[in-house]
Amino acid sequence: MAYNAMKAVVQRVARASVLIEKRLYSTINSGVCVFLGVSVGDSEKNVKKLAEKISRLRIFPDESNYMNKSIIDIEGDVLVVSQFTLYADCKKGNRPSFQNAANKLIAMPLYELFINLLKEKNLKVKSGKFGSDMQIKLENSGPITLIVEQ
Repeated sequence: MAYNAMKAVVQRVARASVLIEKRLYSTINSGVCVFLGVSVGDSEKNVKKLAEKISRLRIFPDESNYMNKSIIDIEGDVLVVSQFTLYADCKKGNRPSFQNAANKLIAMPLYELFINLLKEKNLKVKSGKFGSDMQIKLENSGPITLIVEQ
């Protein structure tokens, strides 16, 4: 079954970082950490919708402490990490199937487009390294964790 919605887990963070081979690869301060999953059915259209949605999510407090501000409003940082396991199918057996996750030839250009679209919104964007074994350190703020599909 091919999916037609790109998936992201978005966490509001006080700080977050990516380590590769025990070395700091990238780091952000206050903002969001986005774990991005690309499915076999995703396209540039999905990427554009998701980037727009995430950049405008009102998950940061305003002066009255209501969640009324977006990452754009607070001029926060964004850390984007590729996460093919968001498309794991765990219905049968004990070993997840990843057949719904896009392969590297499809996923990597869409992942890079997502990052570039956020940068076009004048956001400070850092990323993990696509396809790498990464260790993610983050301090969730709130905690606020959302699953967003577009």
